[in-house]
Amino acid sequence: MTAAREPRIRPSALSDRRLELLAYLGILIVAAVLRLGSNLAARGSWDADQGHDMLVLRALVLDGRIPLLGPPTSIGDFHHGMVYYLLLAPAAALSHADPIAVTTWIALGGIAAVAVTGWLARSIAGPIAGLLAALLLAVSSSAIEESIFIWNPNLIALSSSIALAAAWHAWRSRRARWWLLAGLAAVVTMQCHVLGVILTPVIGGLLVADVRRRRRAGDRSGADAVGRAALGWLAIAILSYVPLAIHEIGSDASELRAAIAFLAGGGPASIALAARIPIVGLRVLGWPLTDLITVAPVATVLASALVVGLAIWRGWVARDERESGVVRGSGRPNPDDERTGVRWLALGLAWTIIALAVGASSLATVVAGLPNDHYHAFADPIVVVLVAVGVAALVKSRSSRGAPAPSVVGIVVLVALIVWNLANQPPTVAADGGWAAARLAADRVVRAGEGRPIALASLPTFKSDEALRMPLAADGVELLPAGIDSAAFDGADATRVVLCDQLFRDSIGADCGGPAEDAWIGPAATTKLKDRFEAAPGRWISIYRP
Repeated sequence: MTAAREPRIRPSALSDRRLELLAYLGILIVAAVLRLGSNLAARGSWDADQGHDMLVLRALVLDGRIPLLGPPTSIGDFHHGMVYYLLLAPAAALSHADPIAVTTWIALGGIAAVAVTGWLARSIAGPIAGLLAALLLAVSSSAIEESIFIWNPNLIALSSSIALAAAWHAWRSRRARWWLLAGLAAVVTMQCHVLGVILTPVIGGLLVADVRRRRRAGDRSGADAVGRAALGWLAIAILSYVPLAIHEIGSDASELRAAIAFLAGGGPASIALAARIPIVGLRVLGWPLTDLITVAPVATVLASALVVGLAIWRGWVARDERESGVVRGSGRPNPDDERTGVRWLALGLAWTIIALAVGASSLATVVAGLPNDHYHAFADPIVVVLVAVGVAALVKSRSSRGAPAPSVVGIVVLVALIVWNLANQPPTVAADGGWAAARLAADRVVRAGEGRPIALASLPTFKSDEALRMPLAADGVELLPAGIDSAAFDGADATRVVLCDQLFRDSIGADCGGPAEDAWIGPAATTKLKDRFEAAPGRWISIYRP
């Protein structure tokens, strides 16, 4: 009789499921509006990195030149992985290398990361946790910033959320094939940014635990299946580095030698490790919740304390609760699974902070005017899920215990995080004016050039000229090869254009807007200044004619 009556409760469960799906849909709409609801041509920042990436994509989709290396790293003379360009290639191919289409593609990835992160939280702690995680990431000002401009770290929030969610699903479902997806996504994270390799032990640690669990239970075939998936993961990783291997064979292992030289030199000078760990910890824990530490130091400390407190409570302090027990079809996870998931993510977060403090000492300092915390965006889903799981437990505690205080605290925390992020959204127009300003600057250069070939140079010399080279190339202008020095400028029948970034005034040795450019051109040069203007705050363009 019980079995015959069981289907009668399904319409109610189905109704709850539909309400949950509608809530997810609403959250994704919010995420889309916050990312796509403004002019991406002006909202996303544009500088040398964006120009470089788009020039590579132009060469790939318009000329068929396949890159062997990814974008250059900001420290050291080596590169990230070229898979980053393959991920952006569909948008570039369909749009003939239009930066706005590529930026939109990245924004869609940010929206997808919201859904995947919600799924991860739901599978760990139930529907409420899933909705809260999706909502927190949807409104996160830092996550939105990561979605609105072109840069290789901006893809790893999606790839890392997929890696974490697939690994957890493999653990819970005991289906070994999910480890292949987790491994593939971990490789993408590592390819998009070299520091993404830190995520691999987090995923690999749960895989090893899965093998040990199966062997203890006598499931030899299951353990073998996980082992085969691990080998598949390794094969994917090796395949992803074939282009790098080809480059190394033809360049006397220049990438390997540069990486070894960087590591042997200890990286850039920084403060002691003991002091770096708390600084890096605050940056990792606070970034997805309250943005850059220098923007909101008090909020960052409070948010970091919240993450640590909730993780310890749900992972180690909280005991088995009846309302969290397994109810078939209810979506509630086993409390042991929740505890395991929280401990896994919390320990993975601790590992991330220590590894970053050791391997990326530059994170101990913040460089004003440059993107800073996107390097560890692979940890964003971990932080958001831990907070969502903890806040969900607080919110549910009222109905389970009849005590309103924990529920009120949970709601206050949730509202505070949402309000903070909505009040601190990225501006609708980037400080540098974005791609729209770059196009305007290029048009002005073209008019001043009057049809002559254009020779570009950049100050400081270690910064590329590609922020301007890309829009000029898109306009079909004849450009002389990069790397022309001041002596080569003299005597060439070309318009000479010098870019100068005041942010690097100390490295240049003079102020932009006249002194630095004129000193570089030299007093003996047979040129005259045709035009000079500030294309973006602190970024000057000087145009010289023969």
